[in-house]
This record gives sequence, structure tokens and C-alpha cells, in this order.
Amino acid sequence: MKPLEWVIAFVASAILLAGALLNIFPYSLTEALGFITGAICVWLTVKQNIWNWPIGIANNIFYIVLFLEARLFADMSLQIVYVVLGALGWYWWLHGGADRARLLVSKINLPHTAVLVGLTVVATAVLTVILQSVNDSAPFLDALTTVLSLVAQYMLTRKLLENWYVWISVDVIYIGLYIYKELYLTGFLYAIFLCMCIVGLIQWRKAQAATPVTPVVAGAAPLKPRPGAAVND
Repeated sequence: MKPLEWVIAFVASAILLAGALLNIFPYSLTEALGFITGAICVWLTVKQNIWNWPIGIANNIFYIVLFLEARLFADMSLQIVYVVLGALGWYWWLHGGADRARLLVSKINLPHTAVLVGLTVVATAVLTVILQSVNDSAPFLDALTTVLSLVAQYMLTRKLLENWYVWISVDVIYIGLYIYKELYLTGFLYAIFLCMCIVGLIQWRKAQAATPVTPVVAGAAPLKPRPGAAVND
């Protein structure tokens, strides 16, 4: 992030934290911390900055607590999985490329897409039944967003361009769900995420255009960029 971006982030964070501590706004300190770390994490992801992973793990911890209190059990469990995927993503972005170099943006292929779509349908159906049995407050939406988020996060750890399309779809659903649950600050955060995802899609498409267009499959390392291709830190 540029110095001006850090200044804006610091000022906005201070205002949010003060609002929570002084009970000026209708949100908890945990939700404020989740908002702050989440916004910074997504923006760093847009920039392909490796620091998105440790900040993202901190964000997951805050939301584990928040979702437990809101009885969104699938979302709470999702955050735990995110901690694991965050550690993997951190490693893969640093060493998942050719010759254990940094991972580059690439595109998913058709067979890989078919597998992920099939898993999404089956996992959503199964998870919906499970959540209904534990009296989840929004079983289908909770299940759908949980599964789609896992798919998107997996794609993100592999730097697959299409992760942004999945995140955009998830964010639209999450905004409505969190407003319904009266988690207004979190709903606003996901509206910001939605805008960031659109920016991320545009920037990653530019980055991917500087690399070979050969699709990658799960676990496969993308090819090295052409001479002169730029790779962000």
C-alpha cells in the first residue's frame, strides 16, 4: 500500500475503534476489528501483496468470535478453515510457482471448473441439511455462502483469476444476509469488499495478460512470465 493509503486506513480505523469503545455506533469492538482487518486484507489481495495472508488470519479470528455470538455456525466454522487456507496461501504465493518461485496469476481450465461446480452443489445440499438440524438461523444461505467462500478462497490461494467472480457472487448474498441479521457494519464491509473485488478482477486481468495463457490445474505451478512481465510484491 502507498503511504496515503496507509494514512487513510489508519484514520478510518481510529474512527471505527473510537465509535465502538465509546458506544457511539451500533457495533461491537470485535466487529470493528473484523471490519478493519478485513478491508485491509482484501485491498492487499487486490495489490497481490503477501501481507494479505497474516492480516487475513487475524481477521478470521475476530469473525470466529463474532459469528459464534450471532449463531451463524457455518460462517464461524468457515473462518477456522480460512486460517488453515491462509497459511497454505501464504506459502503457495511465496513458493508455489515454477522452481518454487512466487506464484503468478493464471486462469482455471474447464475440467477443474466442472469439479468445483459439482462440489459446490453437493456440499451446499449436505450442509443445508446439517445446519437445519442444529437450528441455524439461515441454513440455505449460510450453507451456500460457506461453500462458495471456500471455493473462492481455494482459488485465491492458487492465484486463479476467476476467484474474483466467485467472491463477487458471495458478497452480494452476504450483504443481504448480514443486514437481515442486523450486522450492519459487517454488511457495509461486504459492500466495500464487492467494490474491491471488481477492482481486483480488473487488476488481476492485467497481471494475467502479462503471463502465458495456459490454464493451470489444481496443484500445478504456472509457467514463468515472459521477459519483462511485471509481478507485484
